[in-house]
Amino acid sequence: MMASKGLKNGFLTENDVRNLTKTVFQKINLTDKKVLVIIPDHTRTAPIEFFFKVIYDEIGETVRKLDYIIALGTHRKLSDEDINKRVGITDKQRETDYASIDFYNHKWDDPESLETIGVINSDEIAEMTNGLMEEDVEIKINKIIYDYDQLVIIGPVFPHEVVGFSGGNKYFFPGISGPEVTNFFHWLGAVITNLKIIGRKYTSVRAVVDKAASFIDVPTVCFNLVIKDEKLSGLYIGSPEESWSKAVDLSSRLNIIYKNRQFQNVLSMPSEIYDDLWTAAKAMYKLEPVVADGGTLIIYAQHINKVSYTHGHLIDQVGYHVRDYFLEQKKKFEWVPGIIKAHSTHVKGAGTFENGLEKPRINVVLATGISEERCKNINLGYKNPDKIDVSEWEGRENEGIFLVKNAGEVLYRLVQK
Repeated sequence: MMASKGLKNGFLTENDVRNLTKTVFQKINLTDKKVLVIIPDHTRTAPIEFFFKVIYDEIGETVRKLDYIIALGTHRKLSDEDINKRVGITDKQRETDYASIDFYNHKWDDPESLETIGVINSDEIAEMTNGLMEEDVEIKINKIIYDYDQLVIIGPVFPHEVVGFSGGNKYFFPGISGPEVTNFFHWLGAVITNLKIIGRKYTSVRAVVDKAASFIDVPTVCFNLVIKDEKLSGLYIGSPEESWSKAVDLSSRLNIIYKNRQFQNVLSMPSEIYDDLWTAAKAMYKLEPVVADGGTLIIYAQHINKVSYTHGHLIDQVGYHVRDYFLEQKKKFEWVPGIIKAHSTHVKGAGTFENGLEKPRINVVLATGISEERCKNINLGYKNPDKIDVSEWEGRENEGIFLVKNAGEVLYRLVQK
């Protein structure tokens, strides 16, 4: 079962989306079934509000139950107002037209909401990671999925620093999963490094995510979206694995920009969909490949004044460091969750740690609402955002100065010569 349409140039129409959706749902037959739709939070660009209406128009009157869960991973939970905005409805509509729909935030930090569904044993982990890691990994997921007959995933596919490309089964893991597998594969991705993983189709991390998803026995259909300039260029509906693979092929064409040179100074302005450094750090991940050795990348976002809504206290204790800082001091940091270490090294970027001396490849600077003192405490550079004039950065690529607005989803990569 597969329905898809992708355009290298141009965008899909409303009729395209409705026809593809109808084609798939006609094959599934969801009459009198209970359906749970899994969607991303506000930190992923996608026309979720449009798909909310398409899904309801197609099956809302025939299914026994239609509900939604926000695949938060470890992000902050959404308020009712946030959820309404994400699906494009008003408070009144939620209480009237869509009163039958229940909305849930994933509770990643609530053991009572999770259920163990399997274990990936150490031999399998060793094989999937080419011997890089060897340990048993417990797989937990939000047990709400077992209250439903059918799962529907809707979300975009972009280059991703941990998995290679987002989308597909990543909406299960870490979207609605427990912390064990999340911590494991985030640290796995960090050990391999952002530079080697981001924008790669099949990675060891993707293998772990897909293996974890194989323990889920609830029927699942996945809507993988490919977005260009905040518009829908591709829609691939089918199994999470097959539809994701097709979507990646288009995303790799539309969401990766190649540059002929690296830049000594980069001003990266994250999209305002990111409301803390934890999410806005994608403005670093997606640009690290085109920053020259010894260069500086400035994350310029005056609207951000938090390091992380959910993990700030841990980051304050650990700070930001290169990967080898952790690898060479394993016992010292064995108490730190893998996802924290992964975020730390992804933000700091590549570098070395030898004889007690940490040497990052590039200099990462914050020009945000986060204070100079805190930047110093977490081992990042600081620049007063009021001192930045964006116009001074425009049109200077030939000088090794690069400006990127709305950074965070498009990957910049160096042309291989």
